[in-house]
Amino acid sequence: MKTLKFTFALLLCATIFACSSDDDSAEALIGQTGPLTLKFDNGVGDQDFIFGTTYNKSNNESFQLTNLKYIISNVRVKDSNGNTFMYPVEDNAFIISEANGNNAGEIYLTLDNVTAANYTEVTFGVGIDQERFALGAEGQGDFLDEASDEGMMWSWASGYKFIRLDGTFSTTSVTNEPLNVHMGSVGSSLDNYREVTLTFPNTVIVRQDTSPEVHIKADIAKVFDGATTANFADGYDQVHVDEVETPIIANNINGMFSVHHVHNN
Repeated sequence: MKTLKFTFALLLCATIFACSSDDDSAEALIGQTGPLTLKFDNGVGDQDFIFGTTYNKSNNESFQLTNLKYIISNVRVKDSNGNTFMYPVEDNAFIISEANGNNAGEIYLTLDNVTAANYTEVTFGVGIDQERFALGAEGQGDFLDEASDEGMMWSWASGYKFIRLDGTFSTTSVTNEPLNVHMGSVGSSLDNYREVTLTFPNTVIVRQDTSPEVHIKADIAKVFDGATTANFADGYDQVHVDEVETPIIANNINGMFSVHHVHNN
């Protein structure tokens, strides 16, 4: 009798395991979608970002900001089998504005109807790529009006501001001088669009009955102290369309993002 009970228990466990495996099989996931939330959290080094707070940078310089925004686009995720899900192009451009964050300073970007899979990395662009820009005003959809309302368009040239930082800076020789970093592309002549790929620390599981969140940290300090040091005293207090300065800021921004953690809820 004990042998029969033990055998039955083994069969029951095997059946449950098989059913669980089938639920996550490629066939079981066909046609299934779910939401995926990217949670952007701006900081400066190991400090939280707060408007009006003074932050120190290299070369005995400091800054404080009253405005912080940047554009994210072409968001796509890659699964454990190497397949890529690209969010629909017509809806795949977003403005991450610190002013729209919650009490913790987090800005939520929720992607709906993502194909169910086990995802291992995310890629997104900072700014608007040349192909989308070439579609003209009609090809931008509602995002053109949104960017205009948010002050993320050039007023004297054609194109978007990919990042906008406004505030003041101080050095060893000046105090509280105006700081304005408005980096972007200018038409097709100056392309500062960059893409970022981040590997998840653990698998992001998208299903119709789950709501995973990816916590992405953005270190604003790296705008100035990134791959290249950009000192205010050297002219980086006013960055707009300069063909030397803007690519440096664009490359620095490319390294300011990291995945802090993942929640599979």
